[in-house]
Amino acid sequence: MKKGNIYEGIAKRLDFPNKAVVGVEGETDQALVKGALPGQKVSFSVKKKRGGLAEGHLLEILAQADYEYAPDAPEVCPHAATCGGCCYQTVPYEKQLEIKEDQVRRILEKAIVSGDHLESMSTDVLEVSEKSEDLEAAEEPEKACNMLFEGILPSPHPTEYRNKMEFSFGDEYKDGPLALGMHRRGSFYDIVTTGDCRIVHEDFRKILRAVLAMYASKDVTFFHKRTHQGYLRHLLVRRGVRSGEITVALVTTTRRQEESRAFAESASAELEGMADELSGGKNDLISVRKENETQLITEEDDELRSVLLSLPLSGKIVGISHIYNDSVADVIQSDRTDIIYGSDYFFEEILGLKFKISTFSFFQTNSLGAEVLYSEVREYAGGIEGKTIFDLYSGTGTIAQILAPVAKKVVGVEIVEEAVEAARENAALNGLANCEFIAGDVLKVLDSLKEKPDMIVLDPPRAGIHPKALQKIIAYGVEQIVYVSCKPTSLAVDLEALQAGGYRVERACCVDMFSSTANVETVVQLSKGEINSKKVRVEFSMEDMDMSGFQKGATYGQIKEYVKEHTGLSVSSLYIAQIKQ
Repeated sequence: MKKGNIYEGIAKRLDFPNKAVVGVEGETDQALVKGALPGQKVSFSVKKKRGGLAEGHLLEILAQADYEYAPDAPEVCPHAATCGGCCYQTVPYEKQLEIKEDQVRRILEKAIVSGDHLESMSTDVLEVSEKSEDLEAAEEPEKACNMLFEGILPSPHPTEYRNKMEFSFGDEYKDGPLALGMHRRGSFYDIVTTGDCRIVHEDFRKILRAVLAMYASKDVTFFHKRTHQGYLRHLLVRRGVRSGEITVALVTTTRRQEESRAFAESASAELEGMADELSGGKNDLISVRKENETQLITEEDDELRSVLLSLPLSGKIVGISHIYNDSVADVIQSDRTDIIYGSDYFFEEILGLKFKISTFSFFQTNSLGAEVLYSEVREYAGGIEGKTIFDLYSGTGTIAQILAPVAKKVVGVEIVEEAVEAARENAALNGLANCEFIAGDVLKVLDSLKEKPDMIVLDPPRAGIHPKALQKIIAYGVEQIVYVSCKPTSLAVDLEALQAGGYRVERACCVDMFSSTANVETVVQLSKGEINSKKVRVEFSMEDMDMSGFQKGATYGQIKEYVKEHTGLSVSSLYIAQIKQ
């Protein structure tokens, strides 16, 4: 393949998160093409090439995979072709699970050293499982990993599962009408109105459509990322699945009057006529304009409250806020927040515990999926009676509080102070006196902790754990670690260090928390010491074997055949790799 050329090929598999490996007939090279799905025929241009692997830019899907829904099928979101929020809308849910399970399994195969399947062995000793069917299962690396990997658990609801959405204001094309929704696929600037989004409850859709209709009828602009001018920025909606409670937050800049041409022109003419009569001259003029701007915003906030509270929703709006953000960054943050109705928080229940969730609180976006995830964490933690547990990167303390009713004590460490305050408040709400939450960087806090844990739970951000922090965690030498990861490739990097520190991967599974998207959660149980599995030692000497045919080197396949022929044993590529080391 050559850079700049256009090719057609079939996607063979999908690597995490969404890069398809595409083969082209007549070409020995393969290409990674973002956005293609396994089985699709696609055309792509080569952006760059290194070795036998090219990076391609998807141009067109020439033919769907045989398992896909048609683009206009009722199962497919009407925004699927343009919205950048989902990538699996045409994929049946069972196939989505299959793809994600395969991705995580392959990542773990590479990350889990063969010592997790075998005890140490020399070139003259192979250790194999006692059962013949396990020998068969270990024939290939991916099958060997199946003995530890427990597959994927589905989301209880594949659709309408999200409890939080951050919608953006913008336009679908330059100078187009006001839009409110998600970014167009592949675009940083264009916004697609997603009034029929399939991954949120109907209440979200009604709120989006009502807010868009209200502001589209006014002479008001959105915040432009290039010029950093404009008023409307985001609409943040959160809804408790168990409670049905809803909070809505409108995010704008403080420059409302400047962005209303009609208001500015009329106010300017009136104020200029008054200027000579005002004692303060220019300063008084500015003051009056600010007063009028404040009045306009207040009137619109009143209208927004009235519009939202009149909607026929299945849930109940318990809070409406107006957040002001003049930052140039495209993030939701508060320079000032005005609560225009109710409160800025709602309550949600997870596994029998109650959690207060404010506007900026981190909380898993799939409430029912979180129950599946945390149930697995609780199971992987095992018997924790009388034990002290460190919950590192604890967020708002959800995992800590789920383990606390059984454990002796749980210590949570989290760098975001607001999350720590929320964790403390929620622990008190649930009557859990054995939870302690510390605000600070795990890397630094571990040096100051005097207590020693019996077990550690890790739930780091997407980038994984700082290498120095990981070494401090390993130094505790706890018998068991449970690692929860939202990015399996980061998990794989950390597993290398944990295994080098003497830990073995006992069990692993993944949980689909984000249906129709490429994201997935993974849970891994690691232990210090020997694996409790029954093994037999099989010894044979290489001295009596004629190896002359392999003097120039042998492939793994040839080695497997040779060992099978001379010993009757089936060995895997993992076994061979361990011997070669």
